[in-house]
Amino acid sequence: MAGAARHRRARAVAAALAAAVLYVSTTGCNSDPPSILDNDTEVGAKSDQPGTSYSPHDGEYNGFDIAVVGTLMNMLGYETPRFSGVLSKNRAKLLHDGDVQLVAATYSITPSRMAPKDKGGDDLDFVGPYASTQQGFLIRDADRSIRSLADLSGKVVCVWKGTTSANELSKPAHDKIVKRVEEDANYCVNALKNKEVDAVSTDQLILYGFMDANPSLRVVDGIKFGEPNDYGIAMAKGHRKDCVRLRDKLTQYLSKATAWENDFRNNLPAVPKATRDEARPTEDEVMALSCVDRPGDSPPD
Repeated sequence: MAGAARHRRARAVAAALAAAVLYVSTTGCNSDPPSILDNDTEVGAKSDQPGTSYSPHDGEYNGFDIAVVGTLMNMLGYETPRFSGVLSKNRAKLLHDGDVQLVAATYSITPSRMAPKDKGGDDLDFVGPYASTQQGFLIRDADRSIRSLADLSGKVVCVWKGTTSANELSKPAHDKIVKRVEEDANYCVNALKNKEVDAVSTDQLILYGFMDANPSLRVVDGIKFGEPNDYGIAMAKGHRKDCVRLRDKLTQYLSKATAWENDFRNNLPAVPKATRDEARPTEDEVMALSCVDRPGDSPPD
């Protein structure tokens, strides 16, 4: 643990020095920052989302997020990266602090996250989407009272900080739903199993992972809401060449007949075929959202 902490501190110092070098270079000749992609790249991932990003034991991670980023790094000729746990609310901060170089944690690509800091954004670049999903609800399997959004009126729904569902359910259209906000997914799932809440809401793909791991719970198939969430691999801006390298490997990965399909089905077997087909992105979608400051900007070469 001490060695890992020293390594993270060293990477953080290196990131700060790189930023300083980049700043100084703007007064003289142009210089690209050091690459963040190598055999020591550390990736932030969720530790509590079975199927997408999960750590059953200390230092061991599995799930679809893990499979995708590991495959892309291998395709670039690097070893499978190290992973460390992140929460939804601290993903951007860990990237900017240099504690991790990438985040693959069901991180939705949004205009505010992509926007540069001087435009009020989170100042992140994304490689993706590698999957897309809408919001949904997880309930106890024995509950037959919830079949539509209208049935959730007056019900207590658990979400966690920093998620799309937390924002979506705050909109006036959902003001009849009682929202309970927790720190992470585990709190919500346990609250549902203990009958402290009536449902859990987040991305449907995440919910199907929980359903597969918890036979007493199920996803309400008939409820999808909100705009599709496009998952991307995030990095702090300033590494556009690295972003493009990963983007190009992602398009190659998606173009293979069975690679994406096999990884998805192996990690998220409970997802119905129709939902799985909707989740698969196209190369055009990847080019439109990867390594740009706004959706639809001209993609870099």
